[in-house]
Amino acid sequence: MSPKDAFYDLECKNKFLLMEIAPCLSVVVPAYNEESTLIEIVGRLLALPEVMEIVVVDDCSRDGTAEWADSLAKGNPRVKVVHHKVNRGKTEALKTGFAMTTGEIVIVQDADLEYDPAEICEVIQPILEGHADVVYGSRFLVRKACRVLYFYHFLANKGLTFLSNLCTNVNMTDVETCYKAFRGDIIRSMIITSSGFGFEIEVTAKLVKLKTAIYEVPISYHGRTYEQGKKIGMKDGFAALWYIFRFNFLCGLDKSYRTIPETLASRRK
Repeated sequence: MSPKDAFYDLECKNKFLLMEIAPCLSVVVPAYNEESTLIEIVGRLLALPEVMEIVVVDDCSRDGTAEWADSLAKGNPRVKVVHHKVNRGKTEALKTGFAMTTGEIVIVQDADLEYDPAEICEVIQPILEGHADVVYGSRFLVRKACRVLYFYHFLANKGLTFLSNLCTNVNMTDVETCYKAFRGDIIRSMIITSSGFGFEIEVTAKLVKLKTAIYEVPISYHGRTYEQGKKIGMKDGFAALWYIFRFNFLCGLDKSYRTIPETLASRRK
């Protein structure tokens, strides 16, 4: 390698390192009755050098979540808070949050402690390196620390992922994961119409329609019991079956995005 080539290679690596640590990440935190964990989650997120803003969406909580969220926003300019006047469900909270983001990358972080913010840097790495448009953090790809909990939930997750894959023809291992990181322009352009916990299925179908480059990385999972505040139930699983059919077969690309964003594949043509 010539000195000129070596200098160019070093310059490229330095640019990548600066990009890697530069604040470029928006985190959307949907919160419903999470006063016991919200402060800790936001504190962990603020410790990440990549985070430029945190958007907390209080979905009409009945405990002290709203007050804690407002106090966090007053204490740090990187924290934004919006309140729903009525409880509208997780998908609506995410739609509200996405619209408020400005980051080049956007990720979802539940307000509980089931997912560890320290692993976010690994989740977004394929986007930072220019390999991916979207990254899912998989609880099943390679087993890391994972609390042993409900077998029926495990079967439901596996079953929904299988049916989703059958319709999309991609080999995902965990479509129901919370950790989904997107290029900001892609998720802000997406038209999201499902409700409740339907976001997971809808977004997967619409990302595949766009032919995005989707990656998965292994993550840890510290699941909660229903006594500890877990909210998803059997009716959400049945709703997901309808969403799999609806968004794969009854919704075209033109109805999935306000404007069709570029993907890595389209940029390289």
